[in-house]
Amino acid sequence: MKPVAIIYGSTGDNTKGVAKKIAGQIEGAVLYDAASAKTNEIESYDNLILGTSTWGLGDLQDDWEGFLPELKKLNLEGKTIALFGLGDSSSYSDTFVDGMGIIYEAIKDKGCNIIGSVSSEGYTYDASRADNGAGFVGLAIDEDNEYNLTDSRIADWTKDILLKFQ
Repeated sequence: MKPVAIIYGSTGDNTKGVAKKIAGQIEGAVLYDAASAKTNEIESYDNLILGTSTWGLGDLQDDWEGFLPELKKLNLEGKTIALFGLGDSSSYSDTFVDGMGIIYEAIKDKGCNIIGSVSSEGYTYDASRADNGAGFVGLAIDEDNEYNLTDSRIADWTKDILLKFQ
């Protein structure tokens, strides 16, 4: 398997913590904070994991607001990309993990292979831009209300995506 870059945006460190847990299960994975990531470094990877939290009423995390336009300029043709997102399914049940959905919408037509979709079964929320009707476009995590499920969800998801990376 080719090396994996994990790019995350984290304001309150929950997304950073999840990114570190994912990296701990992928030998040789390299972490990049979206606040300081350089596109020329990211472009050299064929396997990417992109992670963000959702803020307010469905807003993308601040560091991703700055990095996403740069990511959109990259040639993502042929890359394999997995997504993960954090949200609060109780207080913001109408915008649960919308940030992940925003990133998905930005890259879905860029010629990349997006992997790691997750069933929405077992989640409690009302609406999400990251739910494409068949489930979530990536791993959805709720560290506020379902933190007891985080580790098992990460482990199951990571096993799945490792089988699909190049």
